[in-house]
Amino acid sequence: MSQEAHERARVVEEARLWLGTPYHHAADLRGIGVDCAMILVRVFCDSGLVAPFDPRPYTRDWHLHRGEERYLDNLLARAHQVLNPQPGDVMLFRVGRCYAHGGIVTSSQPLSILHAFLPARCVVEEEVARNGELAERMKHAKFFSYWGLGA
Repeated sequence: MSQEAHERARVVEEARLWLGTPYHHAADLRGIGVDCAMILVRVFCDSGLVAPFDPRPYTRDWHLHRGEERYLDNLLARAHQVLNPQPGDVMLFRVGRCYAHGGIVTSSQPLSILHAFLPARCVVEEEVARNGELAERMKHAKFFSYWGLGA
């Protein structure tokens, strides 16, 4: 197994440790509470791939009232956009005026992600096409990778 394959598997494994963690805005405690931004921070930092950082504070509705791509900018500082996602990559969805929801790709066929999803009230792993809200946002979704030089 290559170093990249090992790291990708470690990201997915670390992400799955968060399954069932309740959704809680701006929290980052496994089993206690997490949101979609902080699970990405925790998984990539706890896996040792990204240096620790903290994007907080942010309000619950920042994405509805501003055009600033805060989520996207934080991600682009640590990853690059790709066209063909692989396990361990990040998927971002446009919500409101900007990209404001994300998850970790756990499978590319079928496309599945693990994310802290407010409507589910917890961290779930699911096939994107089977979630009506996510499937509807697919046309504007973007993928980002920590690995390689691009798609």
